Amino acid sequence: MAVEAIQAVTELEERVKKQKEAAAVQNKQRLLEAQRAARLLVEQSRQQAEGEARQKMAQAEAQAAEWTQGVLDQAKQECEALKTQARGRLSEAAAFLVEKVVN
Repeated sequence: MAVEAIQAVTELEERVKKQKEAAAVQNKQRLLEAQRAARLLVEQSRQQAEGEARQKMAQAEAQAAEWTQGVLDQAKQECEALKTQARGRLSEAAAFLVEKVVN
């Protein structure tokens, strides 16, 4: 009877040992899967952030181009106004010079 009890305890210890080993292997696999999933999530987040950054940069460039065009258009209008003024005074300046030369 004592031998049978010792044998039963030994078998139980062996089963517990195998269960612990199996649990350790399973935990290691779960950890690896969680790490893979985390890396994938980080990569997806990085790609999404890069896409958003590209989109915001494109919007900023479009706004800058629009603003630049507005400034250029305004400068062109101001230049045209100055040209018109200068052309209007050109005949006055020519008359003034002729008068100075003649007198």
